[in-house]
Amino acid sequence: MSNYQTDPFNAMQAKTKAQELAFAPIVFHAARTMRDLGILAALHEAGSQGLDAKAISDKTGVSEYGIKVLLDMGLSARIVTWSSPQYVLGNLGYFLYQDEMTRVNMDFTADVCYAAMAHLTESITTGAPAGLKEFGQWNTIYEGLSSLPDTAKKSWFQFDHFYSDISFPLLLETVFALKPKHIFDLGGNTGQWARACCRYDENVEVTLIDLPPQIDMALEQITGTPFEKRIKGHCFNALDAGSILPNGADIWWMSQFLDCFSPIEILRLLQRVRKAIKPGATVFILELFWDSQKYDAAAYSLNATSLYFTCLANGNSRFYRADEFIQIVEAAGFKVENKTDNIGLGHTLLTLKSAD
Repeated sequence: MSNYQTDPFNAMQAKTKAQELAFAPIVFHAARTMRDLGILAALHEAGSQGLDAKAISDKTGVSEYGIKVLLDMGLSARIVTWSSPQYVLGNLGYFLYQDEMTRVNMDFTADVCYAAMAHLTESITTGAPAGLKEFGQWNTIYEGLSSLPDTAKKSWFQFDHFYSDISFPLLLETVFALKPKHIFDLGGNTGQWARACCRYDENVEVTLIDLPPQIDMALEQITGTPFEKRIKGHCFNALDAGSILPNGADIWWMSQFLDCFSPIEILRLLQRVRKAIKPGATVFILELFWDSQKYDAAAYSLNATSLYFTCLANGNSRFYRADEFIQIVEAAGFKVENKTDNIGLGHTLLTLKSAD
């Protein structure tokens, strides 16, 4: 990953990049429209021979005018190449069409973030998720997840699950090497991890700890399944000092949960966890740290997603730097016994014990 200590652009390159940024929202919509109208698919099927505008129009039902204005923008954005009169899908166009990660990220940006980002300045100046008003009158997006419009809800959960689902299978062996009988899943969300645990070990019990709407949504998915008796819910609001944590688990698990809070909120929450854990219990934190990524594209994506937290989620959280986050963990009374980076698509697993 880049060290970010030097400016990579000369004056001409910087001015060119500035124009690309100035029109970036337009290019984004052009790329997504080409994908959704089947234009990229038609070019992919044509291979290196490509297609002219009329042939693409015939295949997709899009007017020649529409084909030309979109693909000419695609030429400038290097999504396609041109060998008169044929358009040919470029490498960038291939990934926009075929790559699942790109699709998930693009749909999340379009369906969840795009309209809300118009309120980013207000969010920064007020410290509140001003963009959330595009969906509803909640204090945080987590209160309204179950009430989001269907398209936004689908894109939100696909984005969330795409990254965690790849990491979870890699982590079960690590967690179950400790032979836990009872796991607390703090911030359990839809219960993905809880179900994975129950599939892995037929005797383990899991308690989901989350806001009431998330608990209801997660438990609804296991009604009538073999997991129903082993997965329970405990309603808890991390921002309510009067909300009580349970006790008695061997393992406390927090996956992509603490990035939903500000540093002081993380500190207070972890202090409450430390007081609640039984002697010898292990705490696992699975997080994405932007400075622990192998690739610039991953750090770029995480820093962009931090602005989703700013504008939509809660107004005060983000994906943190690893060293900044670990300082909070230690201030809460934990010691980091192990730190494993590059799990799945860039997760880090922290293994904690009480420092007492």
